[in-house]
Amino acid sequence: MSPLPAPPARPAPALPAGPVPHRIRGRLVTVDEPLRLGAGGRPAAAAVRFLRECQSHDLVVHWTPATDDPLFTGPAHEAAATVALLRHLPAPGPVPGEPTELTVWRERHAYGQLYHRRGPGFVTVMDRREPSAAARFTIDDPDLLATFLTVQDPTATATLSPVGREAVELLASERLAWVTGGWVVALPPRIRRWPVPCTDI
Repeated sequence: MSPLPAPPARPAPALPAGPVPHRIRGRLVTVDEPLRLGAGGRPAAAAVRFLRECQSHDLVVHWTPATDDPLFTGPAHEAAATVALLRHLPAPGPVPGEPTELTVWRERHAYGQLYHRRGPGFVTVMDRREPSAAARFTIDDPDLLATFLTVQDPTATATLSPVGREAVELLASERLAWVTGGWVVALPPRIRRWPVPCTDI
C-alpha cells in the first residue's frame, strides 16, 4: 500500500504591509521592534491593525511594548481602560518591572473575544471582552457599514466626511473602533476560524 500524500502546506497569511517589521514562520510571528501603542497617531493605529490581522489568522505573536510607551508610564486608569479595549489582541510578552495591566492582558486574552463576520450588506460583531456584558451587533446602516469597512485600515479622522466622523464616534462609543492621536482603526478581527464553543457564533 502506498503512503498517503502529505497534505498541502498551509500558505502563510498575508499580513498588512506597513511600519511593523516582523518575521513569520508557520504560525509564529515575531515582531522585530518594540511597539508603542500609547504613542498615538498613525504608528499606534497601524500596530493595532497589525495585531488585529494576526488575531484574525489565529497566529502566535511575540511582541514587546517599548519601555517608554506612554500607555504604561502614564496614569494607571488610562492604561487599564486601553488594555480592556485591546485585550482581544495578541498580548505582549513579559518585560521586567512591567505594570500590572500587561499581566492582566496576558491572563485574560483568548481567541474569539471580539470578532466580526461579513454578509451581503451587513456585518455582525460579537464582543465578549467583558464576559458579564457580552454583546452582539449588526451593522447594516449603509453609512455606518461603509465607515466600518473604511477604518479597517488606519484612517486620519480629518479625511473623513462629517457623516464618516459621526459614524466613527458611534463605533468608538461601542468600543468597536480605537481613535488615537487623530487616527482611527477598527478593532474586531474578521474571524477565519470558529472559536469554541461554536454555538457562540
